[in-house]
Amino acid sequence: MAAEEVTLSGHIQHHLTNAKMCSTDTGLAFNKACTDSGFWTWHIDTLAWSIGLGLIFLWIFRSAAKKSTLGVPGKFQCFIEIIVEFVGDNVRDTFHGKSKLIAPLALTIFVWVFLMNLMDLIPVDFLPAFAGFVGETAFGMDSHDVYMKIVPTTDINMTSALALGVFILMVGFSIKIKGIGGFIKELTLHPFNSNNVFVQIILIPFNLLLELIALVSKPFSLALRLFGNLYAGELIFILIGAIGFLQLPLHFVWGVFHILVITLQAFLFMMLTIVYLSMASSDNH
Repeated sequence: MAAEEVTLSGHIQHHLTNAKMCSTDTGLAFNKACTDSGFWTWHIDTLAWSIGLGLIFLWIFRSAAKKSTLGVPGKFQCFIEIIVEFVGDNVRDTFHGKSKLIAPLALTIFVWVFLMNLMDLIPVDFLPAFAGFVGETAFGMDSHDVYMKIVPTTDINMTSALALGVFILMVGFSIKIKGIGGFIKELTLHPFNSNNVFVQIILIPFNLLLELIALVSKPFSLALRLFGNLYAGELIFILIGAIGFLQLPLHFVWGVFHILVITLQAFLFMMLTIVYLSMASSDNH
């Protein structure tokens, strides 16, 4: 065990560190060499796992679509149909506009976020230790300088990217339904309104400030809620992993409870996305 991992704090810090890649004046740099590299640092483990899990999602549902039958469905088809119907029912009950994008978007968010959260159930030392072994044997690296976080949603960059995508859709839906003028009016003439034009002009800065805070707080809440819950759960798994070989019983107990957390967080992210897009699509000013 490396010197920085002798202590519990070193063990925790190692598991909470992303594998980084950055561009420097001398070329590409990795991990510790990226400390002072500036803004453009790529978390390559977050990117790899999130893209890989996204491809798994596409492969699973494409396979189900190709094998679907009008006759008696198999267990796999039934399982996929239950998920699709569950998401579809929530979209119909929550989204009050008309868009063919919302249901596929909600399904993608729910399954993709769930799969990323599900990685939290893998024993915390297993894949990072394997990555360290590969780095040492294949590339001659010090295994303790190899980092890997396998849960993309414990990276604030990932949850912020998802939330930013939702934010762009919110603004896009608002402009599409209300027009640019209607969108600007929504930001400047509410929540305080007046029949007196002079008073309304005075109120515009206050309305704009309040509406911008309300608008921007939505993606912030999405990103921080998902990140905070998964990061806290991962931290508990790391503390359990510090025990050593006795970690598996405790890992199982916490994992059973954590199944509820990862499913609930995927559901909440999906539902809040639908709600925010429904609000953005409403043309009632």
